[in-house]
Amino acid sequence: MFGDLTRVGANFHAMEAWSNLKRVNGDIGQIQSRLSTGKRINSAEDDTSGYALSKHLESRVRGLSQALDNVGTAKNVLNIGEGGYQAQMSILQTVKEKLTQAADGAFSDAQRGAIGDQIESLLQEFDDISNDTLFNDNALFSGSETTFQVGEDNGDELDVTFDVSNRNIVGENRSNLDFDYNGADVATIVTSDGVADDLGAGETVTVSIAGVDANGDATTLTEDTDFEVDADTGVVSFGQVAGAAVDVDILAGTYTITYTYNDGTDNVTATEDVELREEWSGLGQDQAQSAITTVDGAIKSLAKSIQSVGDSNARLSSKEESLSFAVSNTEATRSRIEDADFAKEQMNMMKLQILQQTSISSFSQANSAPQMVLSLFR
Repeated sequence: MFGDLTRVGANFHAMEAWSNLKRVNGDIGQIQSRLSTGKRINSAEDDTSGYALSKHLESRVRGLSQALDNVGTAKNVLNIGEGGYQAQMSILQTVKEKLTQAADGAFSDAQRGAIGDQIESLLQEFDDISNDTLFNDNALFSGSETTFQVGEDNGDELDVTFDVSNRNIVGENRSNLDFDYNGADVATIVTSDGVADDLGAGETVTVSIAGVDANGDATTLTEDTDFEVDADTGVVSFGQVAGAAVDVDILAGTYTITYTYNDGTDNVTATEDVELREEWSGLGQDQAQSAITTVDGAIKSLAKSIQSVGDSNARLSSKEESLSFAVSNTEATRSRIEDADFAKEQMNMMKLQILQQTSISSFSQANSAPQMVLSLFR
C-alpha cells in the first residue's frame, strides 16, 4: 500500500525500500557464508530436512572410510601370517629333501645322524617362526579366531583363524618314540626342580603324567610301563623302566607331570610341563622312510592353511573394492545435498548485488520524496 506524499507522518516508500534492502543484505550474507565454507547448508535453519540427510550420509561416509582402513590393516595382518606360513613351508620342503636323502641306503648311520641334526635345527627354526609371527604383540598362530570389522554396520565382520603351526601340530612325530638304550644309559627327559629339597622326613613323591599326543589325542602315561620315578627325589626317567634296559614306546606330545608329596607341613601338588619328541640325532633309515609320508602330510596341511589365508585375503580385496565404490557414491550424494554450487551461488551473488544497489537508490529517493511538501510553504 502506497502512502500519500503530502502526509509525512509515515514514509511508507522508504520503509518498503528499507525492508527490501534488509532482505537483500540477508541473502547476500547467506551466499557469502556458503562461498566461504563451500557448503550450501551451514545450519539446520538453511534446510532442515537436507541437514538431517546430509549428516546421516556423512556418518555413513566416515564409517565406510574407517572400514576401508580396517580392511587394509586386516590385509597386512593376513600378509604377515601368510609370510610366516610360507617361511615354514620352505623349511618343510627342505626337511622332505633331507629325509629323502637319509632314506637312501648308501649313507651310514653317522651320516644320517648329521642329517638328523640339521633337521632338528630346521624344526627349531620352524617353531621360532611360529612364536615370532606377531602383529601388535599378538601371536597369530595361536589357533584363536580374529574378528575384523570390515563394514560400517554392526555385524559387518570377517572372522579369520590362523591354524596352529608348530613342529608337533604339523606332524613331526614320524613314529612312536623308540628309546633303545643299553644298560648304562638312562633317558632322563625331565626332573622336578627342588622337589627333593622340599620333602618332609620319610615322605616320598608320587607322579602322574597326562597330556595330549602329537595326534591331538588325550594320553595318560603309566608308571613302570612308560616311565619310572625316583620316589625320594622326584626324578622322572624314560627309556629305562624298573632298572632294566627296554624299548619304551611313547607317542610324542606335550604332557604335564603332576607331583604329590608332603613338605613336612602340608600336602603339596606341583606340576611341570614336558614336551617329548624323538631325537633326530638317532635318525635311522627306516625312520627316515616312514617320516617322508608324515612330512608329506604336514606339507599338505600347511598348504591348506596358506590357502585359507589366501581365500580370506581375496575376500578382503573384494570388500576393499566394494567399500571404495560405496565411499565415493555416498560422498557424491552427500555433496549434492550439502555442498554449495559455486557457479550458481556466484550468479545469485551478482543478481543480489545489483538489487542491493537499486534498493539503496530507492531508499535514498524515498527518503527525499517527502521534502517536496516544503514547496507548499513557499
